[in-house]
Amino acid sequence: MMVSENFEARLILGVGILLIGFPWFADWLDEPYLVSTASRIWIYALAAMSLNLLVGFAGLVSFGHSAYVGVGAYVVGILAWHQYEETNFLGLPGTLEGFIAIPFAMIVSGIVALGIGALCLRTRGIYFIMITLAFAQMLFYFFVSLEQYGGDDGLMMMDGRNKIPGLDLGEDRQMYWLSLVALGLATWFLRRLSMSRFGMVLHALRQNETRLKAIGVPPYPYMLVAFVIAGALAGLSGALLTNHMEFVSPDFLHWTRSGDLLIMVILGGIGTWTGPILGAIVFLLLEEFLPLLFQEIGLYLFSEHWRLVFGPLLIGIVLFAKGGLHALVFKQMKGVDGAFAN
Repeated sequence: MMVSENFEARLILGVGILLIGFPWFADWLDEPYLVSTASRIWIYALAAMSLNLLVGFAGLVSFGHSAYVGVGAYVVGILAWHQYEETNFLGLPGTLEGFIAIPFAMIVSGIVALGIGALCLRTRGIYFIMITLAFAQMLFYFFVSLEQYGGDDGLMMMDGRNKIPGLDLGEDRQMYWLSLVALGLATWFLRRLSMSRFGMVLHALRQNETRLKAIGVPPYPYMLVAFVIAGALAGLSGALLTNHMEFVSPDFLHWTRSGDLLIMVILGGIGTWTGPILGAIVFLLLEEFLPLLFQEIGLYLFSEHWRLVFGPLLIGIVLFAKGGLHALVFKQMKGVDGAFAN
């Protein structure tokens, strides 16, 4: 018996409630840096979740998804820079107001995704993968060329993080809660979207595009809307990432970032709701603590070249956990759904 979606949703809700109290647990451990690490995980999980909409539900493997993360990040960074310099950007003043900067980052990322998607979605397969990569690299070099905004060196938020009424994002715990809530709302929204008529079309598109055309449903508009939604949510993760780091650089748009997001989705489980979150947790925790582990046990060569172990470890998980970490975790819960059905 497979674990039902309702049971999975209840489990996610329960775990989410526990995660709300994680900052106090980190304080109890006297390891406050764990709160910042967890915030970074939720932000990247949000970006991976947005990519999963394309890869897992529409069957569109994008290798340039970091472009929208970077665009959203730069919108927040540029607005903060103009606020600090007390200058205008395109005739508008800069701002640190979160209710302005963060939605604006999502809108701009969505518009960029609309333009790129309108062209990319005319191709399929390896051509689609390569053209998304090409556009991402074009944007990467575009931001490198913006010397006014730091060029290669990036841009600092000199006045600190965005201001949101009732929150102090300068305090890591509140940044953590904002990131966790954003991830939760995005997961809820995408889950509801997948169960709508629009979501059913995306499922059909992934399975057989030719048959979808044969019954009179044009796939292009649905793919484009999915592309824009994924881009806007990636822009939200970029806006949160800039706030978290108080810094933005062209590295946010590099193709290796897109590769990291794709690995998180595959590692966690393509087309699942917990998969991108689990993938982000495992990927970033290994990236964070594997070098420290090797240094602690005296393997200094691997502490410096930790990816020599990191790569095969990820490959092993993907090979031996068919369906990703999601399947590995929930495989142990067969029959539990029936026990909790009532």
